[in-house]
Amino acid sequence: MSASDFEILDERFARLPCTTATIHKLFDQCDWAEGPAYFAGGRYLVWSDAPNDRMLRYDETNGVVSTFRQSSNNSNGNTVDRQGRLVTCEHGARRVTRTEHDGTITVLADSYKGMRLNSPNDVVVKSDDSIWFTDPTYGIDSDYEGYRADSEIGASNVYRIDPATGGISVVCDDFVKPNGLAFSPDESLFYVADTGRTHGANNPAHMRVFDVDESGKLSNSRVFADCTKGLFDGFRLDAEGRIWTSAADGVHVYDPDGTIIGKVLIPEVVANVCFGGPRRERLFICATTGLYSVRLFVNGAKTV
Repeated sequence: MSASDFEILDERFARLPCTTATIHKLFDQCDWAEGPAYFAGGRYLVWSDAPNDRMLRYDETNGVVSTFRQSSNNSNGNTVDRQGRLVTCEHGARRVTRTEHDGTITVLADSYKGMRLNSPNDVVVKSDDSIWFTDPTYGIDSDYEGYRADSEIGASNVYRIDPATGGISVVCDDFVKPNGLAFSPDESLFYVADTGRTHGANNPAHMRVFDVDESGKLSNSRVFADCTKGLFDGFRLDAEGRIWTSAADGVHVYDPDGTIIGKVLIPEVVANVCFGGPRRERLFICATTGLYSVRLFVNGAKTV
């Protein structure tokens, strides 16, 4: 590690990076690396390279990178559910899927009220097994990471898939381009990034936070933070409720009070992150051309 790997903006960040660690670039052959998801049982990470229509697999035990799936329907965001299954947002097929333990693929959502989804982008699973995902238009805006098409819904919403019925409901309908999303460790708060700035200079480049009641209903929407460099995309929380979020110059770290306290500096635009390693002490970073990692003195929030 060198001093230039991190930027300390507040003394609360000083104790978080591991001072003997190095930021490693683990792979560098992507066009747009996205959606890291860590499988603790197998000690491997799966992530997306959306423009190249593939998913890649990093084996933590030996450092080998291999192809996990191609074609991937221009997959973007991924997560692991409570049963250890991969849940994937597919831009190309405009759907959310689950990869079962036997490798078969189950479609969880591909339409709302008879209209095709735009291009599901990022996804999280709550402790009640409900699945929450964002649906901006990035996969249908061009042929770069999907297929150009008009939006049938005419809006970019945040959705919830009911674990008992499989029914799909809108939980937020006032975002310009909802993107990354995550719950606080105790699930009392729900965070969503809005990358609407990509579609207009006066649109949001911020993260909002909501209160969540026991039934999953959201309330009290407010802006948590404005991005100071580029846009927030994907993000995850650590066990103490800090937000580790993508940005143009690396990973920005926010205290739960909304203060930016430090940065993990990466020489590429960061798209998404997740915690992994045996104790969730390793931060994996998807940034434009590839995959990075760094070990920390903090653990990721337990999500499975």
